[in-house]
Amino acid sequence: MAAEDAFTEHRPLLFTIAYEILGSAADAEDVLQESYLRWREVDPATVGHARAYLVRTVTRQALNHLRAARSRREEYVGAWLPEPIRTAPDVGDDVVLAESVSMAMMLVLETLNPTERAVFVLHDVFGYSHGEIAAVVGKAEVTVRQIAHRARGHVHARRRRFEPDSAATGEIVERFLRSAADGDVQALMDLLAPDVVVISDGGGKVTAARRPVVGRDEVALFVLGVYRTSATTAGIEPARYNGMPAARFLTGGALDWLVAFEIRDGRITGLYGMRNPDKLDRADEVRPLDRGAHG
Repeated sequence: MAAEDAFTEHRPLLFTIAYEILGSAADAEDVLQESYLRWREVDPATVGHARAYLVRTVTRQALNHLRAARSRREEYVGAWLPEPIRTAPDVGDDVVLAESVSMAMMLVLETLNPTERAVFVLHDVFGYSHGEIAAVVGKAEVTVRQIAHRARGHVHARRRRFEPDSAATGEIVERFLRSAADGDVQALMDLLAPDVVVISDGGGKVTAARRPVVGRDEVALFVLGVYRTSATTAGIEPARYNGMPAARFLTGGALDWLVAFEIRDGRITGLYGMRNPDKLDRADEVRPLDRGAHG
């Protein structure tokens, strides 16, 4: 029971680490299950610090999963997006945490190699020292410093300025959905940034744009086209996913697709549409996230 209690206590932290390394809630859950079974076999007397031991175990298992998943993602049909996770409103209280799970940041993390991703996540998001990370990834501290420096430069060159979810961003999403339902092109254009991008993930199983749609004119026409063909039969619910304002589109009471909105300076800069049914299976569950004491 003591082992189970320790794992349960740190579960939000462990899930958050695994998810940020993997970009998949399903894979993160698999990693936690494997790590828990390993934890059950450990003699507590040999563990000096339960959380440190569990973080090390989960990170190593996540790295193993990520290396195996890379080849599968290269064969993915159409655009790939991280599996969206439903987040509680309080995630926005921690801006670092909210940005780290945002769709834009998760896509940037996808461009790192597995070790770079783990090092960046543990250091820049969760606040672990280079020495602590060295023990986790099995490399010398000086090597971890070099990896962290390289990964940070890569991320900073590609990251987009993050604006946390707020009442103002929620209002923009409401106006967007209303304008799309009304077919008001000009109202839509007024809400979109000039370089707005739509990325849709259908996984080759349902209809979705195979390539990103870029630019205000193209995105407005794309959104109106989607509404004309599908939205009339769907109910729409506001929600939060990955620390971002989002909308859930339901058909017959079931979640058919969801869209997370990236907003900056009062304009929508990104729409991330998830239609892949495999990535919507767990989309109703609110995921508690935690950066732990280090963060």
